[in-house]
Amino acid sequence: MSRFTIGLLALLAGMAAVAGAMALPKASPKPSEVQTMSKPTDLKQRLTPVQFHETQENGTEPAFQNAYWNEKRDGLYLDVVSGEPLFSSKDKFDSGCGWPSFTRPLDKTRIAEQRDLSHGMVRTEVRSAGADSHLGHVFEDGPQDQGGLRYCINSASLRFVPVEDLEQEGLGAYLPLFGRPAPATKAATETATLAGGCFWGMEDLLRQQPGVLETEVGYTGGTTPNPRYEDVKTGRTGHAESIRIVFDPAKTSFEALLRFFFRMHDPTTAHRQGNDVGSQYRSAIFIHSETQRQVAERVKAEVEASGFWKKPVVTEIVPAGPWHSAEAYHQDYLVKNPGGYTCHWVRE
Repeated sequence: MSRFTIGLLALLAGMAAVAGAMALPKASPKPSEVQTMSKPTDLKQRLTPVQFHETQENGTEPAFQNAYWNEKRDGLYLDVVSGEPLFSSKDKFDSGCGWPSFTRPLDKTRIAEQRDLSHGMVRTEVRSAGADSHLGHVFEDGPQDQGGLRYCINSASLRFVPVEDLEQEGLGAYLPLFGRPAPATKAATETATLAGGCFWGMEDLLRQQPGVLETEVGYTGGTTPNPRYEDVKTGRTGHAESIRIVFDPAKTSFEALLRFFFRMHDPTTAHRQGNDVGSQYRSAIFIHSETQRQVAERVKAEVEASGFWKKPVVTEIVPAGPWHSAEAYHQDYLVKNPGGYTCHWVRE
């Protein structure tokens, strides 16, 4: 771009800028929070006057008098309206024009370009495809070895997230762009292990809960190695008849399963459930992590404080130990034997 053109743009920008409103951009929503494009009235409340003028009214800020023209840190530049990542510091360069300049967007599909004939010039305007925010313009005077383009973008149309904050902003997937490992992905499934009386009825009710993927009945919490049902039913092995639940944490939660658990059995009867008596029928939550322990203790306390049960809740909360699968005929017992014995039902 010629010195004359740059000077003209700077002059026009200075005339168009909102007087005295050169504050840094306000925080915009994280990408995961963006559902639909905000209405103009909402944006006026959320954005600064400069941000609103530039993104919604096609404004331009003064050259060399904006937040990011000289920003050197690694990170991502997000649409200040939608929070969508648009540009990377890896593609930023010093063009000398006084505005943040990039050789390319992060993803071409997130950018919309259109002809702009304003101010007596022929230019290519750049807008965000998602929120339709005015961002700036693209010119063909960028570094030739990097494609020859210069995306000249208004600082106030962007929100900068330094690389150190990407993970907490929900942008951890972009860390490899900066030579850093992506955060470990959460497990696709989680396991809960519960005891509350005869495992036939426990399994029949819990398997029907939303998000439950698999159930298996077995024995845990005891000391006898490789216990069989004939051993456990004596009450001398220390094991409890239990159910191991594999669930999808995107569809349900450990807390939701516990709240159902406290309604489907009586947690106030020690070593007993209905007509079944013995330590193998005790109420227990076998935790698999510190997070599960905290959730279990909180839910148990809330259930007791609610007065739903008139007697003290005696449910044990203990670390999960070795798991021993019950015999095949116990698995899915009430599916194989409809109308079979159970002492479980859901209290409303």
